[in-house]
Parts: sequence; C-alpha cells; structure tokens
Amino acid sequence: MSRRCELTGKGPMTGNNSSHANNKTKRRYLPNLQDVSLQSETLGRAIKLRITAAALRSVDHRGGLDAYLAKAKDGELSDNALKVKKEIAKAQAANV
Repeated sequence: MSRRCELTGKGPMTGNNSSHANNKTKRRYLPNLQDVSLQSETLGRAIKLRITAAALRSVDHRGGLDAYLAKAKDGELSDNALKVKKEIAKAQAANV
C-alpha cells in the first residue's frame, strides 16, 4: 500500500535528522494518512478512501465529497477516486 493521499496526491518527503552535534542523516517525512469512509449524497452510499488529515479538512470546507471531487484535478486523484468522480458525474447528469 503506497503512502499517498488518494485525493491530493501528497506523498512522503525527504529531509535530514540533525543531532545535537549537528550530524545529518537522511529521513522521510510521511503524510498523516487516515482510512475514512466519506458519504456521497449523489450516490447515497459511503466511499472508503485513504486520505491525509488536511484533505479531510478540505473536503469538509468545500461541502462534502461530491463538491470536492467536482473541483479536483484528475491528475491528483487516484484511480479509485477518479472512478468515484465519474460515477458521481454520471448520476448528476441522469438526475438533471
């Protein structure tokens, strides 16, 4: 399982540990990933995703998963999230 957010595409970054004697060794900064189930109003069901805590706040800020995916760029989304985005767009088109 990759350590990458399914909505924002954020992954691990690299940097240095710095000791008291100022010795440097390489380290990785991992994203704060959470396994969550987000509710889609259009589809009427929950979707399981592995996203960062920051992405979860962004979803809440934009007004839910449907609104977030509508504005999200396809290049940042995972295959699973892209599939859900297309399902939501299809369901919204059928309702109109």
